[in-house]
Amino acid sequence: MNDLRVAVVGGGQAGLAMGHALMRRGLRPRDDVLILDTGDRVGSTWAARWDSLRLFTPARHSGMPGLPFPGDPDVYPGKDDVAGYLADYAHRFDLPVRHGVRVQRVAQGKDGFVLSTTGGQIRARLVVAATGPFQVPTVPAMAARLPETVTQMHSAAYGSSSQLPPGPVLVVGAGNSGVQIAAELAAGHDVTLAVGTRLPTLPQRVAGRDIFTWLTRTGVMDITVDSALGRRMSRRDVLVGTRLRDLPAAGVTVQGRVTTVDDDGAVVLGDGRRVRPAAVVWATGYRPDYSWLPQEAVAPTGWPRHRRGVTPVPGVAVLGLSWQHTRGSALLGWVGRDAHWLARQLVP
Repeated sequence: MNDLRVAVVGGGQAGLAMGHALMRRGLRPRDDVLILDTGDRVGSTWAARWDSLRLFTPARHSGMPGLPFPGDPDVYPGKDDVAGYLADYAHRFDLPVRHGVRVQRVAQGKDGFVLSTTGGQIRARLVVAATGPFQVPTVPAMAARLPETVTQMHSAAYGSSSQLPPGPVLVVGAGNSGVQIAAELAAGHDVTLAVGTRLPTLPQRVAGRDIFTWLTRTGVMDITVDSALGRRMSRRDVLVGTRLRDLPAAGVTVQGRVTTVDDDGAVVLGDGRRVRPAAVVWATGYRPDYSWLPQEAVAPTGWPRHRRGVTPVPGVAVLGLSWQHTRGSALLGWVGRDAHWLARQLVP
């Protein structure tokens, strides 16, 4: 049974940023800190995403503390670039990641916590849940009514158009993932994008500069969730770059929300239109799974109870959530700020 000062659960950007921040506080890798991750290597979650994925933040705004993102600062990194960067980050700072381990339960014990994992039990005085906002893919119940001949997958499982059969494709959900996937698929398929809520859109570039340069300079990225403006902003997601009105020019038909699947297997849209896709990509988001944390740390919604990452359970913290403190809390280039603040609270 390992005895640790801090167990960090999750080895993505939030977990790595947390490990870096804790070692900046003088903690020793492996002896004091261990990062537990279900993947087989650093960056595996990013590597498994769809081939054409690009960050909507350029490289200059995508680096974590101590290591700028390599290459042209104005280029938008792809998913393999991010996976490689995270692997380099872990290697550069000798971050203690143990792979292939799933934490099943965190229980309070003597002088801290006992973590029950697929690799055995671990004792730690402090626990940081850094598993992020994208955990359990959600698909609406109506998906079960589609004929077996229709290929279905969540956007989390989509990698490239080669996974889909010939014929029309329905992409459900118009967040950043749904919009990017629909635009990619339109190169070889008849694509319909079903839009439930039209999100506000920010242009990728303004006056020749990336939008995040302006958001940073004007202080928008520093607006906190506990401010009046932050509370309003945090209630809605925002599309960055591609606008829905530009998609028809790329060959995507934009329609209203999916309302049901009728008795003969046709998908019914909000205006009554019926479509019969050969494949459906559900870009319908995720639900949280923090059931492994102490019950007092989790709200009825399934999300952790916290204030800037500090939960009501002394010694348990969270990191990497959307709007944990500011707009950038879950983004690659900003998560380090939250990590270093949280490290100071945990290790004064």
